[in-house]
Amino acid sequence: MKTTEEIRSKINRLAKGYVFTYCDFNNEVHSKESIIKALNRMAQSGEIKKLAKGKFYKPESSRFGPLEPPHQQIVKDLLEKDSKLIGYLTGFSAYNQLGLTSQNSHIIEIGRNTPKSSLSRGIFKVKFVLQKNKITQANIYHLQLLDSLKNLKLIPDTTNQNAVKRIKSLIKDLDKQAKSLLISLSLKYSPATRALLGSMLEDLNFDGSELAKLKASLNKVTTYKYYDIESVVKSASNWGIL
Repeated sequence: MKTTEEIRSKINRLAKGYVFTYCDFNNEVHSKESIIKALNRMAQSGEIKKLAKGKFYKPESSRFGPLEPPHQQIVKDLLEKDSKLIGYLTGFSAYNQLGLTSQNSHIIEIGRNTPKSSLSRGIFKVKFVLQKNKITQANIYHLQLLDSLKNLKLIPDTTNQNAVKRIKSLIKDLDKQAKSLLISLSLKYSPATRALLGSMLEDLNFDGSELAKLKASLNKVTTYKYYDIESVVKSASNWGIL
């Protein structure tokens, strides 16, 4: 079987939107140069799409036209290294996942424990945000919730009130252990983020002793301005939120 035919056979078995490189074909074809040439020819003919140098994907179409790959696929090599988790999706990716906005963006944000310069990947700009907590598979969702609280005023196509209402609803669905983890992780976030979290948990009648520890981490005289959230967070004023 010719190189292109072997590659096409494997691509046909891949899910649409899956991002791949020549490395994905090493088991079937052993010549790196022939794989690269075949992939570039297929991209030129429109059989596959080129995302960036050396990266391709199997296109999927909708009634509005061709779809871009999911953000997770576009940056998957930046989220794991040698099977070890090194980052997680935040920013617009998280806002969409959490139901906070329906807007999309060509900026993909990744939370990491170490600094890294921004880079481009096709039409997408990838930015890296420093995360002070250790990143694990078990706490990504909690970090995304806290990131959304931290960036509440920056979430597009919504209001502070609607965003807080949604986040509060998501926190309500967490069990006691998960809520405790949120508090623990929040200690490495800004005071405003901790105040927002504390006010929501107080509304949800969470453990008073744990809330006391969270409140003790805040300056008693500092206030935080968030307009129009008093109607959805009754305890806002108890946490210095105006």
